[in-house]
Formats: sequence, C-alpha cells, structure tokens
Amino acid sequence: MAEQIEISIIFLVYMLVMMGIGVYYYRRTRNMSDYFLGNRKLGAWVTSMSAEASDMSGWMLMGLPGFAYVAGLNAGWIALGLALGTWANWQLIAARLRVYTELANNSLTLPDFFENRFLAASGALRVVPAVFILIFFILYTASGFVAAGRLFETIFQMAYVPALFMGAGVVVFYTLVGGFLAVSRTDFIQGVMMFFAILVVPIGAAMMLGGFSATAALISAEHASFFSPLTKADGTMLGFVEFVSLMAWGIGYFGQPHILVRFMAIRHAEELPQATRIAMAWVVISLSAAILVGMVGAVYLTVPLTGTAAETVFLVMAGELFPPVVAGLILAAVLAAIMSTASAQLLVAASAFAQDIYRRSFRPQAQQGELIWASRLSVLVIAAASVYIGLSPDNFILDMVAYAWAGFGAAFGPALLLCLFWRRTTARGVLAGIVTGGVTVLVWKQLALLGLYEIVPGFLLSLAAIIIVSKLDAPPAPAVTALFDRARQG
Repeated sequence: MAEQIEISIIFLVYMLVMMGIGVYYYRRTRNMSDYFLGNRKLGAWVTSMSAEASDMSGWMLMGLPGFAYVAGLNAGWIALGLALGTWANWQLIAARLRVYTELANNSLTLPDFFENRFLAASGALRVVPAVFILIFFILYTASGFVAAGRLFETIFQMAYVPALFMGAGVVVFYTLVGGFLAVSRTDFIQGVMMFFAILVVPIGAAMMLGGFSATAALISAEHASFFSPLTKADGTMLGFVEFVSLMAWGIGYFGQPHILVRFMAIRHAEELPQATRIAMAWVVISLSAAILVGMVGAVYLTVPLTGTAAETVFLVMAGELFPPVVAGLILAAVLAAIMSTASAQLLVAASAFAQDIYRRSFRPQAQQGELIWASRLSVLVIAAASVYIGLSPDNFILDMVAYAWAGFGAAFGPALLLCLFWRRTTARGVLAGIVTGGVTVLVWKQLALLGLYEIVPGFLLSLAAIIIVSKLDAPPAPAVTALFDRARQG
C-alpha cells in the first residue's frame, strides 16, 4: 500500500506540472499560428525531441517491447524500417516543407498547404484531406488512450474503463488549454524522460541477471529463436510478404501530419541539420532499447505475460526492478510517451477541423478567437470518439497504431513527396492520390489480402494515381510553378 501511495504521488506531481505548462501557455496563445505552430519559433532541440516524442509514443514503450517479448529480433525489422524512414523524412522533407509552407501563404496545416500549393479555390484540397485526418487520428488517438488505460490499470490495479478516462482527461486538458506551445514544450520533457526510461529498464534487468553476457546466454537457452531475425513468434520463417510489410513502416513517415507539423514550426531551416542529428541519435538508441526490453523481459519475468498483457512487459519490469520512487519516475515516462503523441494528434485533428472544414465550409469570415474555440471544442469531440473506440480492453496497441500509420502514410505520403519534388504535379492529381491511398487502406485492412500490410498497396496506388491524373491533366498554372521554383531555391 505504501509503495502504491509513493507512485501515486509521483504521478500526481507529474500530471500537475504538465497541466501547469498548459495553463502557462494558454496566456501566450493569441492566434491560430500560435495555437498550431507556436508561431514558427521552435529551436533545433525542441523540434527534434518534440517530433520524435510525438512519433514514438506509448507504443514504443509498450507495443514494440510486447512484440519483441514474443518474437525477439523478428520485431527488429519494424525498428529498422522506422529508423530508415525517420532519416529519410528529416533529409528529404523537413527543410523543403518548412520553406514551402511559409511561402505558400503561411500554411498552418497539411490540407492548408495542399490548397495553397496549387492556389486552389474549390475547397476540395482542404476538406477531403481533413476528413481523412479526422478518421485516422481518431483511431491513432484511441491507441494512446488504450495505452494510458493499461498503464493506470497495471499501476493502480484499477478497472480498465476508469483508467482509460483518467489518462484521456489529462491529455485533453493540456491540449485544450495550451495548444502547440504547451504540447511541444511538454514533448521535449517527455522525450528526455522516455529516452532514459527505455534505457534503464533493460540495463537494470540485465545487471540483475548477471550482466549482458549472462543475459544473452539465458535468452539463447530459453528462447533460441529470439536471435534469429527471420524466425517469427510461432517458429515459422519470415516470408517475403511479411518482410516487406515490416519494413514498410518506414514509408509511413512521409504522411504523418503530427510529425510533419514539427518541421513546419522550426525557427529557421538552417537549424534542421542539427535537429536531424539529435533526432536520429534518439531514435536509433530508443528503438534498440525497446527491442531489448522485450527480449530481456522474456527471461527476467518469472510469470509469463500472455495476450495483450505482453504489451505491459516494460511496466511490470519497472515495478519489479526499482524502488517505488524510481519506478514511479520511470512509469511517469510511459505516461509522458502516451501524452506526447495523443496530444499532438488531437491538436492536428482539431486544426484540420477548424481550419480546413469549419472555416472553409461553414464560417469563412470566422475570426481568430472563434477558430481557436472551434478547435478546442473539436478536441473534446475527437477525444470522446477515441475513448469510445478504446473502451475494449482486448485492443492491441500495435495493431491500432499500424492501421492509422498506414492510413496517413498512404493518403498523404505520396501526395506530399510529389508536391515538394515534382513540378508537374496538379491539384486533381493530389486529390486523386489522397482519396486512392486512404480508401485503399480502409478496404485492404478489412479484406486482409495476401497478408500484406495495407500501407504498401495504399502507398503504391496513391503514387500511381497522382502521376497518371497529373499527366492527363493540364499543366499547372505559371503562378503555381513559379511558387514551386521559389520554394526549391530555398
């Protein structure tokens, strides 16, 4: 009982600090640029840590270790794909997107950029992408709320549904109040916490087992297949389609709005090389440690974890390894991971509704204050829908993330790449690609064709649709190509 009280105090203090940051930045949020992009004033450290914290979230501390807990190094293919995708995103997208979005009428959201990129007036390039953002972010945010529910359920031995509501409530509060400035600042704190937590747990467990050599020998003896990356959890060999599916996580990065918005918010494009180095170091070390958590946990824990409980391996190990105060700090890092991504997702979804649906379709004359309040109201509605989806305790976090990740990667990845790099791209081509990619993911997921991860057909068909429709369409207007040339020159 005393241990639970100590952990509860740690959690209470942490949540109060995060909420306090939200209240502080509430007073500094004056317009939509402040609320959604922090007025483009983030430095390299905050940009990089915010991007990666909002990217990895609770699934890195729960979903990925849970996969490694049952599959060993076979889970490493996801990590490798993600690391390569992260590098490509920073190298190819970040600088050009930062420059282009500012030139394109200071675009605040991805749909905003698509419309301004082509000087379009119909509204389709704002409304259609915004609809897909709402669909997939409700799913994505639900995965974060499920992770929060598991966290509170494990620590406080409370029922899953009240735990789900408690975790969701904290995230919604400081997203509602502080906007992008609060989210990005808390993401920096949370990124640091996640980094040290994911390192200390597998290292601590390995030391308790006699060191890294002894731990490796124990894993080899009890789970020999763990050191064979091509062997799946059921003992069969990884097939080509399955290998492609795991590695394909990397291409999803090009279309993740909650990560791309960080590139748009950095103070100067010249700071991006430094931010890239920071981000890559964080990603490579953290993903490697997440795999180690699962593999070491398989031999450290004496009571096996089955089903969805496998995704709590990090939580259980932290509770067994460390005294209550230290365990509380480590477990607060899990809450940090969940909060960082869920808040970023809520904010981007809210911006899509306020900027790209509410203002474009219903209230074109809406003032800044009205739009901010419309965004805050949409945060509540989106969060409620996400909580509803997350009510089932049988949901696998990694499965939910994979679905939403595929949706964004296929709908927006090809569109963004060609908008930034292909001068001949047209507005109709982009619209066709977004619809093709998003619908393909939704349909392919339900049919589960060929056992292939839905992002692969979605991405390829979206890319093909943009190229074909753009080629058949009339060339872009001179003003559109002139804007493209200005952005390319930096």
